Amino acid sequence: MKRFAVFASGSGSNFQAIVNKVQSGDLTAELSLLICDQPGAYVIERARMARIPTFVFRAKDYPSKADYEREISFLLKERNIDFIVLAGYMRLIGPTLLKEFEGQIVNIHPSLLPDFPGKDAIGQALAAKAKWSGVTIHYVDEGMDTGPIIVQERIRLEDQETRESLQEKIQAIEHKLYPSILQMLLTRGEVIHEEKTRTY
Repeated sequence: MKRFAVFASGSGSNFQAIVNKVQSGDLTAELSLLICDQPGAYVIERARMARIPTFVFRAKDYPSKADYEREISFLLKERNIDFIVLAGYMRLIGPTLLKEFEGQIVNIHPSLLPDFPGKDAIGQALAAKAKWSGVTIHYVDEGMDTGPIIVQERIRLEDQETRESLQEKIQAIEHKLYPSILQMLLTRGEVIHEEKTRTY
């Protein structure tokens, strides 16, 4: 059974969805560690309640990205981690981790990449008056949301769409799609290229 770590920075709703699927047996891999760069993030409490070991750090406490990534890499190797899952982790992964886990890091992003990369993709889509948005799961490379796409699911934006309504729709997709894709990647190593369409 493969062992994976989740990296997160915020409330951890995707982390919780993954935990739930591991606990139910729908995701047959071992969630072995949470890495969090925000000491006050609620995802830490979620991990505590799920009895998931946690490493919390502040980037400013280290001389460089390479320094904290070396420490993280040591922890991942110590726990025999095979795979890294980014779930709302708000830092670019640097060369240290990319080299150690080449092809074994995935991310979920709340837009149809390459549209609206980076922070506040939901706000970007609304500001652009986009007709479509959605969710992308992709491999991580050195760029910002530029890695090879594994799967996308799209949704139509309504004329009266708000940030809250769009976020709710996107999270509903994320919480189902991410665990199911992780199950395929972690158990069979499959690369999926597929676009699912859902209209609300």
